[in-house]
Amino acid sequence: MTQQKPIHVIGGGLAGSEAAWQIAARGVPVVLHEMRPVRKTDAHSTDGLAELVCSNSFRSDDWQANAVGLLHEEMRRCNSLIMSAGDKHKLPAGGALAVDRDAFSAEVTQRLEAHPLVTIERGEIAGLPPADWDNVIVATGPLTSPALSEAVLELTGEGELAFFDAIAPIIHYDSINLDIAWKQSRYDKPGPGGTGADYLNCPLDKDGYEAFIDALITGEKTSFKEWEASTPYFDGCLPIEVMAERGRETLRFGPMKPVGLSDPHNPDKRPYAVVQLRQDNALGTLWNMVGFQTKLKYAEQTRVFRMIPGLEEAQFARLGGLHRNTFLNSPKLLDPTLRLKKDPRLRFAGQITGVEGYIESAAIGLLTGRFAAAQHLDEDIVPPPKTTALGALINHITGGHLSADSQSGSRSFQPMNINYGLIPPPEVLPTHDEDGRRLKGKQKGVAKKRMVSERALSDLETWVNATRPAAAA
Repeated sequence: MTQQKPIHVIGGGLAGSEAAWQIAARGVPVVLHEMRPVRKTDAHSTDGLAELVCSNSFRSDDWQANAVGLLHEEMRRCNSLIMSAGDKHKLPAGGALAVDRDAFSAEVTQRLEAHPLVTIERGEIAGLPPADWDNVIVATGPLTSPALSEAVLELTGEGELAFFDAIAPIIHYDSINLDIAWKQSRYDKPGPGGTGADYLNCPLDKDGYEAFIDALITGEKTSFKEWEASTPYFDGCLPIEVMAERGRETLRFGPMKPVGLSDPHNPDKRPYAVVQLRQDNALGTLWNMVGFQTKLKYAEQTRVFRMIPGLEEAQFARLGGLHRNTFLNSPKLLDPTLRLKKDPRLRFAGQITGVEGYIESAAIGLLTGRFAAAQHLDEDIVPPPKTTALGALINHITGGHLSADSQSGSRSFQPMNINYGLIPPPEVLPTHDEDGRRLKGKQKGVAKKRMVSERALSDLETWVNATRPAAAA
């Protein structure tokens, strides 16, 4: 029997790891190329696959009322490696799914290394892949190497789109003053593996908040190179000081909002603002500052963040940072199965396609892996229905965001998290609950989300069954 030609996946992040897993699960050999540790990046610190470089949170795990949770559940039902490893190494985090980042990466790496159809090769793919690679997934993420990035841009004739992504600091637990900080999830809501007291909360009064805002605005920040100056931020991951510059109350209605929290040290006084920290490793020794991505210089971070009550003696395991992300103008450059129109042997996956978030990136890796395997097996390639979170996400990045009268390919294309706004609403909206009572106000929104989610999982099951491979090698 002639040996099968492998599919090549370039990039060992969440998207590339998920793509490789999906390909191998369908009986097709795959070579996963990861340039680390041969060539390092500005953001990674290990050579493990699927390393989490920003937060350790996969965000909400509630599939009935949150589009991110729905995407989690859809991926679980598609045999996702990323979700399986995340579920195995989850940490308490209120209503979110947070993971032990080191254990998670080690799990993904071990399972791919152990799979008989997966070969892992370390080293950079400089420029376009060799011509004899006829089925390739480029999952190089926001930190695509310059040689490959320039080769793709030259091939497409398209100008580069880019934005900045910022990283939040991580603090040693034993340096936090628990006489001031307290444990509580917002509204005492428990989540996967949680208790309802899964965050550390540091309270600020009005004077302390105002002084903190002043320090953020005036603090010395990382300067940009001339060619970076016009690069926009992604609104879902703004540096904390950029939010402060947009208005003095912005943070108090954003990551520092005090709602749903009560200070047991001062039960008669509601905090004016609150800084939350979330557990970052299984041992509980490291906690990250939620929503505190920053471009402050290191010395300034230490000075400014120690102004927060409870963090006066904080010891930082990692300070915040800033790196430049790149993404394609996907609606113009990619077809509905994420192939590059000018070179259909190349598919793209992950954050480089214009999705934002760990899970969204892994989801696109899942889809490209299935598409590439179907092509290899000479089967029909069928994208998931737009009524699913997976289908809505891929529809957005291949043109679904465009207005009905636009045919241009959209220069306005920007990264997007999954959200219910990307999923078509039901033709008939719910008006009554299960007991026949008329729905009012927020109840209608809750019922609508549940209806959309239940429809999505039903439609996903039909798609999964219809796209099951006829025969795996």
